[in-house]
Amino acid sequence: MSPVIATLWLINVTLDTGGQLAFKAAASDPLAGDGMARWRYMARRPWIWLGILAYVTHLLSWIAFLSLVDLSQGVLLASINIVAIMIAGRLLFREKLTPLRVGGILLVSAGVAIVGLSG
Repeated sequence: MSPVIATLWLINVTLDTGGQLAFKAAASDPLAGDGMARWRYMARRPWIWLGILAYVTHLLSWIAFLSLVDLSQGVLLASINIVAIMIAGRLLFREKLTPLRVGGILLVSAGVAIVGLSG
């Protein structure tokens, strides 16, 4: 994997993970209320806008990444985002990592490593 492809891959993982974490932070604010009041509250919070910015930037970097790798390889390499999001969710939001989830993390990581080394 060339340094440019590796850099774009890391940028994609970072932006996707950051966007998911920002959306989770916006959605899990206990002060948000219910119904439309919740949506108005979230729209005024910086987390939702940070998530949107991360996703727009992620889209652009994803297009750049896909212009350099085969789609089948790119999609498989992007699977590591699931692992990063699950670990970050555990660290920042104290979400549970059950034995099945840990097994899934290990399998996805192994698959990404195999695809990354073969490309």
